[in-house]
Amino acid sequence: MEVAIVKYNAGNIFSVISALKRQGVEPELTDDAERLAKADCVIFPGQGNARTTMDNLRRSRLDEVIRSLTQPVLGICVGQQLLCRHSEEGDTDCIGVFPVDVKRFRPDSLEQKIPAMGWNALYDLSSPLMHGLSADDYVYFVHSYYAPVCPFTIAKADYIQPYSASLHKDNFWATQFHPEKSGKVGEQIISNFLTLAR
Repeated sequence: MEVAIVKYNAGNIFSVISALKRQGVEPELTDDAERLAKADCVIFPGQGNARTTMDNLRRSRLDEVIRSLTQPVLGICVGQQLLCRHSEEGDTDCIGVFPVDVKRFRPDSLEQKIPAMGWNALYDLSSPLMHGLSADDYVYFVHSYYAPVCPFTIAKADYIQPYSASLHKDNFWATQFHPEKSGKVGEQIISNFLTLAR
């Protein structure tokens, strides 16, 4: 199986590579459009600022490449946000796979810290990506922005309000959390994604 990871200025690429190697997969890290198009599946990880990242993707036309992919694609963290239509972070137009606008968390009290960082429970699970998971399984999040609950939501989490912990549309899946840092639950999600491409 050929698994490609989109090569750009993402900060968590090597933890994603390690997670795939634990599944017996040797991924290719590439920004080559042809190689991305030929892979059995593609992972689009991300950490950092939406505007800076989108600027980098547009310079290399990777935004167009990602949008055109037809095999299973998994966006992670900022990767999920950038697959949406727009982000409040830097008032940024994004790739637009999901017709959803990413919002900034607005705390109601001093106890509600931003970024939301740490382990949080998933619920209202659907889609083969969540196969084998149970409501209240915990995964690891670090984020200040979120995709609202919408028709493409396949898992929810709560912080200040319910939001989309995971999205799915056509051949695109995405997680706001980091499956590569989420222990056995994350390993199950990565395994499920690889199964989608087999």
